[in-house]
Amino acid sequence: MSSTYGIVAVTLVSLATLAIGAYGWRFSRTTSDFFVASRSVRPALNASAIGGEYLSAASFLGVAGLVLAFGTEMLWYPVGWTAGYLVLLVLVAAPLRRSGAYTLPDFAEARLESRTVRRVSSVLVVAIGWLYLMPQFQGAGLSLGTVAGTEPWVGGVIVAVVVLLNVMSGGMRSITFVQAFQYWLKLTALLVPVMFLLLVWAGDGAPEPGRAAGAGRLADEVWSSLLASTSEHPMYTTYSIIIATFLGTMGLPHVVVRFYTNPDGRTARRTTLVVLGLLGLFYLLPPVYGALGRIYAPDLVGGGRADTVVLELPSRMVGGVGGDLLSALTTAGAFAAFLSTSSGLTIAVAGVLSQDVMGRSFRGVRAFQAAAVVAVAVPLLLAVLADGVGVARAVGLAFAVAASTFCPLLVLGIWWRRLTDVGAIAGLAVGGGLSGMAVVDTLLRNTHSGWTGALLSHPAAWTVPAAFATMVVFSLLTPRRLPVNLSQTMVRLHTPEDIALDRGPYPL
Repeated sequence: MSSTYGIVAVTLVSLATLAIGAYGWRFSRTTSDFFVASRSVRPALNASAIGGEYLSAASFLGVAGLVLAFGTEMLWYPVGWTAGYLVLLVLVAAPLRRSGAYTLPDFAEARLESRTVRRVSSVLVVAIGWLYLMPQFQGAGLSLGTVAGTEPWVGGVIVAVVVLLNVMSGGMRSITFVQAFQYWLKLTALLVPVMFLLLVWAGDGAPEPGRAAGAGRLADEVWSSLLASTSEHPMYTTYSIIIATFLGTMGLPHVVVRFYTNPDGRTARRTTLVVLGLLGLFYLLPPVYGALGRIYAPDLVGGGRADTVVLELPSRMVGGVGGDLLSALTTAGAFAAFLSTSSGLTIAVAGVLSQDVMGRSFRGVRAFQAAAVVAVAVPLLLAVLADGVGVARAVGLAFAVAASTFCPLLVLGIWWRRLTDVGAIAGLAVGGGLSGMAVVDTLLRNTHSGWTGALLSHPAAWTVPAAFATMVVFSLLTPRRLPVNLSQTMVRLHTPEDIALDRGPYPL
C-alpha cells in the first residue's frame, strides 16, 4: 500500500476528530459537562457514541486477526462483546443510572457506605482503564507502521496527543460528538472495502500471479480450515471467553460511565437496545476479513502480523490505486477506533484520578485535565514496553479483570441486599488478584503449555466464580456490616424516576 494514502487518511481522521471536538467545546462549561455531559445525552446520540467508544482496536483489527490465526473459535469474542450489552441491559443499566453516581467508585461508596470500598474500586478502575488503553496505543503504532513504516511508538503518540487535546478541552460533552462520528466512520471503513473484496473472491476461479497459492480453492475447503481449532483445550477456552466477554462489559469503566450521561433509567435502557443493533451490524464484518485473509494473506500468521490483515487485504486483493484507496479507508477506520476508545477510557480514568487520588484541595476541571495527562502517559509507556502482546488478547484480559471484579460488585450490589463492605472488598481482592496474576504473566510473555497455559491465557472461567463466591461468603459472615441506609438505597436503585419520592444524595 502507498504510504502517502495511509498518512493522508490518518491526518484527515485526526483533523476531523479535533474539529468535531472543537464544536463540543462550546457546550463544556461545568464540572458536570466534563464528567457526564450534564446527564443530557439522548439515546440515539449516546448509542452511536457508545458504539464508537466500545469498538476498539480489538474489534476493528483484533477480531479479523484472531480468525485468521486461530479460526472460528475466536468468533466468541465479537459474540460475547455484543451479548455483554444484553446482560448489561437486563441487570445493570437502569439501576446504575438511578444511582446518580459519576463513576463506579461513586456507586460502590453510595451502595456500601464505605470509603475503603471506594478506594479499592478506584484502584481497579485505573488498572482496567490502563490495561485497555495499552492495546489502543499498540494498535495505532502497528497500523501507522504498516502503512508508513514508522517506529511502533509514533502512532501511539499521535493518538495520545489528539485524545488529550479533545479530553482536556471539552471533556465528556465534546467526546460524545466525536465518538458518534467515529462509529459511522468505522462502519463505513469496513463495509465499503469488504464489498469489493467479496466481489474479487467470488470472481476468482484460479489463483492470479502474485496471489497466495490456493486463492481459487473451493469454498468448502476454505471454511473447513476455518473451523479447525488450534487451542489445546478448546472447550475450556470457549467457555472462558464467553464468561469474560458476557460479564466483563458491565465492569468496564468507559462503558459504565456512558450510562451516567443519560437523563434517566428509561433512556439508559433505550440506549442499550440501540447499541445492540449497532454492534451486531458492525461485528458482521471483521470475521469476513479474517476468512479472506486465510486465502489471500496466510503469510501474515507466520510473520506475526495477523492484526494487520484488515489493513493489507484491499491492496493485496484489488491492487493498484483502487486497492491503495481502500486500504487507506481501513486505516482511517482503524485510527478512528483508537481515538474513540482511548477518549472514553481517558475520561473514565481521569474522572477517578481527579476525584479519588489528587486530594480534596485539588478538584474540578483543572484536576480533571491534569489527571487526563497521567491517564494517557502510563499506558502509552506500557504499550512501548509490552510490544508483542496481541491487541485482542490484551483487551480480552481487560474484560477478564472487569468480569472478575466489578461484575460481582454491580450484580450483587444491585440485586442482593446482604452484600457488605467486607464481602465486597474481599471479592474485589480475590478476583482482582487472581486475574491480575494472569495479566502479569501475559505481559511478561511467559509461555506455558497444557492446562497452565490455558488457565492463565483465559482466566475468567475460574476467577469470576471465585470472586462471586468470596463476596457471598464474607458478606454472610459479616451481617452486622450492612449499610445503615440500605433500604433507602435499594428503593432508589429499583424505583423508576417518574414515581420516585426520594432522590437521595446524588442529583438525578
